Amino acid sequence: MRGCVAAVRAAGHRLDAIICNAGIMMLPKLETSHGYELQFFTNHIGHFMLVTGLLAQLEDESRVVMLSSEGHRKAPVGGVEFDNLSGGKGYEPLAAYGQSKLANLLFAKELQRRFAGTKKTAYAVHPGVVATNLARNLGPLLRRALAVTAPLFLKSVGEGAATEVFAAVSPKALPLAGNYLADCNMSKPSADAEDSALAARLWAESEKIVQAL
Repeated sequence: MRGCVAAVRAAGHRLDAIICNAGIMMLPKLETSHGYELQFFTNHIGHFMLVTGLLAQLEDESRVVMLSSEGHRKAPVGGVEFDNLSGGKGYEPLAAYGQSKLANLLFAKELQRRFAGTKKTAYAVHPGVVATNLARNLGPLLRRALAVTAPLFLKSVGEGAATEVFAAVSPKALPLAGNYLADCNMSKPSADAEDSALAARLWAESEKIVQAL
């Protein structure tokens, strides 16, 4: 990620938008990177490094879009287990995924607060349940069920991208800055996702993690 940031900086690129779309979901067993649970590290810390590293490259009216998920509602009690970011005190795939997606929401919330006084904006979006290989770590029975029901219940990749694109370019998204969006409209997230103190604490902890890498 630092290589990407350095390359963009060196090229002198100015950015109208950053869409943070990378992610992994529900790893069946605990995996770590740099001592941190891999879903948290990939889905949140990687995006935190990218965005904070490129803040100086943002245009005056740039937008930052974080891909979150309704899965954020499955985060542990309290939202973020700061004493268990390694997963070593206990790992549950869905809770770890939920924590990482809640972190995306909290990051967008705190970033929007830091954008105050500027025309820059930040958003967190839920794309819907999309027919991609993100669910590859689910059990075989659930994967088969998803494959059978996909035409009826799952969004296409284009449909899943719609809310991200809306947040990144539509004038109608501007009044919704700092909020959680789904189906190109504002949606109500969990109570933890609206906790500004939790968002500020996560930002501070994320800075410490990145500085130590």
